[in-house]
Amino acid sequence: MAKAGRKKQDDGRKLVASNRKARHDYLIEDTYEAGLVLMGTEVKALRMGRASLVDGWASFSGDELWLEGVHIPEYVSGTWTNHTPRRRRKLLLHRKELTKILQATRESGHTIVPLQLYFKDGRAKVEIAVAKGKKEYDKRHALRERQDRRETERALGTYRG
Repeated sequence: MAKAGRKKQDDGRKLVASNRKARHDYLIEDTYEAGLVLMGTEVKALRMGRASLVDGWASFSGDELWLEGVHIPEYVSGTWTNHTPRRRRKLLLHRKELTKILQATRESGHTIVPLQLYFKDGRAKVEIAVAKGKKEYDKRHALRERQDRRETERALGTYRG
């Protein structure tokens, strides 16, 4: 019989970096979890919790998907084997997922952006999304909706409480 106060097991996921601006700038259509091909010093720098996805994107080169523009700073204790901070990194996905993403990005205005970089059960993963760029008025509209929702929740909270 299980104890009532027992904690739920952790899912083994440790967030390293997230791209919050991507959800503001893009309309997210599909998300995928991809593995990364990394060097040893990149993994050590990520374990220290240092990375930036702000300028990142993914593109196809042949039939492979590559993550570009993601900044993983050099490992402090690294030697001559240290990595270049903004190098291209190969993404690991199933072939069916790759063809699905390739077909989606061939449509006008679609791109691939990284949303989160994290460790899952000790392996580095990146959550990528097929997204379509928002127009300026769409961004303003989304901000206005969020603000209105917040105001109504605040008003209802004071009315109930």
